[in-house]
Amino acid sequence: MRSKRRLLKRLALAIGVLVAGGFLWFVYTTTIPADPVPEHVDGIVALTGGPGRVESALHLLADGRADRLLITGIGGGTDLAVLGRMAGMDLAPLAARITLGRYAASTHGNGVETAAWVRENAIASLIVVTASYHMPRALLELHAALPGVKLFPMPVQPAERGFAAQAPRLKLEAEEYAKYLFTLSGLSNWLPRREASERLPLRLGTAG
Repeated sequence: MRSKRRLLKRLALAIGVLVAGGFLWFVYTTTIPADPVPEHVDGIVALTGGPGRVESALHLLADGRADRLLITGIGGGTDLAVLGRMAGMDLAPLAARITLGRYAASTHGNGVETAAWVRENAIASLIVVTASYHMPRALLELHAALPGVKLFPMPVQPAERGFAAQAPRLKLEAEEYAKYLFTLSGLSNWLPRREASERLPLRLGTAG
């Protein structure tokens, strides 16, 4: 009986060490700079949900780094005029190249919405713009939804730096790490989805 308890304690300790080590790896990978993205690709996808993501993607499009941009998971009341004010840009010249995707309500939904847009526009290479802490899970979902499409991550780092920002940052990293493990394990596939597949239109509306 005692030997079984010792074995269980050692197993729990080993799992704890693995989880803690994995979290340190996760934090490290989300703070180092990403590799440079190509000068030009077919498309850009921005996953909404945090500051700087949409603005970064819009500037990439304006700089000619891609032919098209999908902003996935955007709120129903947000339009190009609002986005232009956020980014400090006149988006009228780019309107025909921007798609506002309003289907996704989760990272899985981002993948579904992006896959429909990729098929519609024959996208073979894609810059992915989202928060640095969200990038690992976003890439898991996008790789699953977009086999054969080349993905180039461009993580958005948080604006706040220094000691005061570390506590909330680590809490956010820990929550995202748990979600990442849940997705990596495949357990998330057993959960009910917030998006209903029949809500996804055959053709995603472009901004205008």
